[in-house]
Amino acid sequence: MESPPSSFSTFRSYLRALAQTPSRFAHRAPSVSSSYEELSWVKSRSGSNMHKSLRWYDLIGLGIGGMVGAGVFVTTGRATRLYAGPAILISYAIAGLCALLSAFCYTEFAVHMPVAGGAFSYLRITFGEFAAFLTGANLIMEYVMSNAAVARGFTSYLSAAIGIPTAKWRFTAAALPKGFNEIDLLAVAVVLTVTLIICYSTRESSILNMILTTLHVLFIIFVVLMGFWKGDWNNFTRPMNPNSPSGFFPYGPSGVFNGAAMVYFSYIGYDAVSTMAEEVKYPIKDIPIGVTGSVVIVTILYCLMAASMSMLLPYDMIDVEAPFAAAFSGRWEWVSKVIGVGASFGISTSLLVAMLGQARYMCVIGRSSVVPAWFARVHSKTSTPLNASAFLGIFTAAIALFTDLNILLNLISIGTLFVYYMVANAVIYRRYVVIGTTKPWPTLSFLCLLTLTSLLFTLSWHFAPSGSSKSFLLGLCIGLATAITLIFRHTVPQVRKPEFWGVPFMPWLPAISIFMNIFLLGSLDGLSYVRFGFFSGLAVLVYVLYSVHATFDAEAEGFLGVKNGEMIRESTESEEDPNQKV
Repeated sequence: MESPPSSFSTFRSYLRALAQTPSRFAHRAPSVSSSYEELSWVKSRSGSNMHKSLRWYDLIGLGIGGMVGAGVFVTTGRATRLYAGPAILISYAIAGLCALLSAFCYTEFAVHMPVAGGAFSYLRITFGEFAAFLTGANLIMEYVMSNAAVARGFTSYLSAAIGIPTAKWRFTAAALPKGFNEIDLLAVAVVLTVTLIICYSTRESSILNMILTTLHVLFIIFVVLMGFWKGDWNNFTRPMNPNSPSGFFPYGPSGVFNGAAMVYFSYIGYDAVSTMAEEVKYPIKDIPIGVTGSVVIVTILYCLMAASMSMLLPYDMIDVEAPFAAAFSGRWEWVSKVIGVGASFGISTSLLVAMLGQARYMCVIGRSSVVPAWFARVHSKTSTPLNASAFLGIFTAAIALFTDLNILLNLISIGTLFVYYMVANAVIYRRYVVIGTTKPWPTLSFLCLLTLTSLLFTLSWHFAPSGSSKSFLLGLCIGLATAITLIFRHTVPQVRKPEFWGVPFMPWLPAISIFMNIFLLGSLDGLSYVRFGFFSGLAVLVYVLYSVHATFDAEAEGFLGVKNGEMIRESTESEEDPNQKV
């Protein structure tokens, strides 16, 4: 049978497709794939396969390399000076706990379905194409913005290391608006260099990362020891300016959580580890160790480094762009130089890992046809997603060229928290719902009630006047969330038990993750939501004008085997990837 004409073959065909947008949206938006399909012929759309060459130690190395440089060396100074003060180490512990709970959710999906798509693939087999696309668009934004922020942070630390002011590396374009007018050519050069490396080989990139990360950890130990040796314990409670708020919690509990929301950006690296699942030799054993192990190790390192920095200087004297190098400057200049070089070095490893991750996200999104299939191609010689790597590398370099660091950090935090919130919902939904066999409404009702209770707690925390009534309202919200979860656990049975690895204490840990992610989202400023809403609206526009028609055509041509949710049966979910190994 002859295939129907493409929606994009002629302008008239496109106008006809646009007229059918409501019906196509209703058909495609809830369409789900199965894990078997994602592991078989959807993956084959890339042409060549990615080589399975990574082990658990590679994943831990990639996780540490991806997280440490971005977090401590870019966000710590700003979060400490403006939000948390010395309690920044508590902020890192809170963000680390939230990341660990999310990491459990990612790990369950990655072991069950070891593909390169991360959260996009997990939501596509759970909530359908539209939810996956909206999440995938935010993921790509998250990675591009974070990598651009890290590249600009590289400039700041290299400047501190060699004694040249950051302003000398950048020049101001008067015609551009404030926040977008500082041109950074060095950041562009760093991004493009890393792009060339990741296009060449994943295995060689992992080896390079392992070497650089080992040296970087030694450097971190040096910084921690110097901080505890040269620092002053009084700096934990005493600011330099007597007019500044004093104590370990100068800005109160709300400042700690505001700081946690900002430094949560530093845990993006473990998500990059989950995108490497398709290239892991033994995913059932290696992924849980690699993903959760890297989050635990990095959380410990973050807390130690935050404590070290707080000892070196009063919080109101900490530099917002290069806190560690500036902390030693003037007293132990040689240490400041070493820190500047080491931090630049660590930021380079985090950039390498994150750019590996963003390319794999785009590759799998291309396999689903919501973006052009050109992005899905894996090069036959390098076994890497060459097209996606090159395109996103150039895009990241363009953002790093002119965008201010503070604007980038706000966008990153809100995108990360939204994605982790969605994945936590997805892991509960898949445990308790088999489409076509069980009713989804009890589980959906639980997730909605938990979200609403978490929102009420967050709004009460930020806007309710202090006093006994506020304490009562906060306690009531926690009690309601606990009761809702307890009732759900005892009234709705699990219908799908993970065969190899699953989140323990279901549904408590994912429920806590949902609660914490919403609370941290509430700690961000209103302008972040305006930007996030604008970008999400733009993603919806792209889906309506392009993606829904592209996937409709792909389904008609037989390139997509996804069906509406009610037609999927558990039989497809139980089939395993023939290449998956224990």
